[in-house]
Amino acid sequence: MPELPEVEVVRAGLAPAVTGALVIGVTVLDDRALTRHGGGGDDFEARLTGRVITSAARRGKFLWLPLQTGVADAPASEAVVGHLGMSGQMLLRAPGAAPERHERVRIDLAHPAHGELSVVFADQRTFGSLAIDELVATPDGAPGGYGWDEASVPSQVAHIARDPLDPAFSDAVFRRTLARKDSAIKRVLLDQTVVSGVGNIYADESLWAARIHPETSARALPTRAVNRLLGEVRHVLDKALAEGGTSFDAQYVNVNGQAGYFAHSLNAYGRTGEPCPRCGRPIVRVSFTNRSSHFCAHCQRVPRPSVDGSGAARG
Repeated sequence: MPELPEVEVVRAGLAPAVTGALVIGVTVLDDRALTRHGGGGDDFEARLTGRVITSAARRGKFLWLPLQTGVADAPASEAVVGHLGMSGQMLLRAPGAAPERHERVRIDLAHPAHGELSVVFADQRTFGSLAIDELVATPDGAPGGYGWDEASVPSQVAHIARDPLDPAFSDAVFRRTLARKDSAIKRVLLDQTVVSGVGNIYADESLWAARIHPETSARALPTRAVNRLLGEVRHVLDKALAEGGTSFDAQYVNVNGQAGYFAHSLNAYGRTGEPCPRCGRPIVRVSFTNRSSHFCAHCQRVPRPSVDGSGAARG
């Protein structure tokens, strides 16, 4: 599934092409792409055609394109919100370009500077979605996400926490949240209501860099370790962004259809049996819910149970 770096690469690619563009046509080829939309394809087409897109925004793994209200200087009240799911792609294409393989929705635009172009939503596995959704106020009064200065966010995204690269992300709140959780730290990193945008790949990479075993209880981590982990999460995400995200196959590409190359920089994820870049021992893979964790059993030691004054072990 695309994580923060992949979705941010797509957002950054869309932004100059869609900001200020008029929607001149919408074609829904598969209603399965509208599972989060309140109506069907005809409703989506009718409500979007004739609107002006004001920017391209992101929080965590969600994208949205705010829509002009038609009233001068009035803040946007609706947006096209998108989630790429497992294999969704947002592609920029010339007007009249041949249909993409697995194309589900095509949005034709007229941009005041770039002329006509199309945004194509393609999705092989059909777990992604588009919807027109209302914008609601952010509880903290800060901008809703990257690329969006207004203190609002689509209602479908309101439950998603801020990501570690968001200027409004609170390290203190994150530390307090971890101190209350007995869950394994990797499970907490994947909880999008605690911290967004971090999926399996970047959780494994960040935990490896911070030398923390993925099964360590979140509340057992001292403040110093939490701060180190947050720093590594940010470093990993920044590096992945600089390298265009992680592509293992053709399912993730940027808006021009190009793959990212962060896969060449991975230290733990997907490297089962290969030597740890730090100590040379083999990277191991263990089952984790319906996915896998990759780590170095030597560098990322299983935490020892603490012992209280009576000599009884505390897990």
